[in-house]
Amino acid sequence: MEAAGKGRSWRSGTASGRRSGGGERRVLLWLVCVCVWESGAEPLRYSVAEEMARDSSVGNVARDLGLSPSQLAARKARVVSEGSEQHFRLDPHSGVLTVTETLDRERICPHSESCALFFKLFFENPVQLIRGEVEVRDVNDNSPVFPHKEVVLEILETTSPGSRFLLEEARDKDVGINGLQNYSLSPNSHFSLALEKGEDGGKYAELVLERALDREDQRELHLVLTAVDGGSPPRSGTAEVRVVVLDANDNVPVFSREVYEVRVAENSPPGQLVVRVSAADPDEGSNGNVHYAFHSEKSQQLFALDAETGEIRVSGNLDFED
Repeated sequence: MEAAGKGRSWRSGTASGRRSGGGERRVLLWLVCVCVWESGAEPLRYSVAEEMARDSSVGNVARDLGLSPSQLAARKARVVSEGSEQHFRLDPHSGVLTVTETLDRERICPHSESCALFFKLFFENPVQLIRGEVEVRDVNDNSPVFPHKEVVLEILETTSPGSRFLLEEARDKDVGINGLQNYSLSPNSHFSLALEKGEDGGKYAELVLERALDREDQRELHLVLTAVDGGSPPRSGTAEVRVVVLDANDNVPVFSREVYEVRVAENSPPGQLVVRVSAADPDEGSNGNVHYAFHSEKSQQLFALDAETGEIRVSGNLDFED
């Protein structure tokens, strides 16, 4: 039995078969076993920023292993990425490890704070395997994005100041300082912004009512919510917040005149139009509908009032002397 160096390759040979007299024949059977052993040295570790151009250098493998490029070539070194995609290539003449494509951290490691790709450096002569690891660092290549470009809030005009309204949370594919850091609100006279942190560590904003709303004064308010990350330079995304002020029955009907003065002849026939009164209510819908009624029994005996139109007509016997 022979030991084949560090590659731990063994060969075993046996002779079998016998032949009587001149007919004896010898047959040799060879069994070859090749075992790949993994180096006990520390793995090769590199760090690169995402979005590097194809063929960009990751590191010099030969130098980091204390080998010359000619030794890499002689030992037939090659790189094998772990997984289905081949992210790295080794130049055996220079010993430099390069990327085979532009690395997108958000695609490779979605929703992860850390991102690493692993490879193996394989030597054929003698057989040896060394592990390698490449950290893919995040760059600020994504802006915060809101789920919807417009957010509609319906708020009753009698809502008390201090009330809070949850706003949609923006999302940023970048991580760490490059991720979402802050929100801001366009200047206005009714609302401020409160920043909160969720259980998952994400940041969200709440709209705080600072001054009472009045639908009759302003039916809608248009605000701009901005989300900003911490990159340099920072990136941002916006969404419009449209506040629809809902009506409350907070106004009374008002007549077009304080006093209606009319002259009518006695003995006017029933049905004759005396006057049409008019009142308006700035509230909306049923809150703004106006109905008319008499509060004098004597008036009800002599005149008929249309509750919808405000028309007053003669219905009784008008007698001046009476």
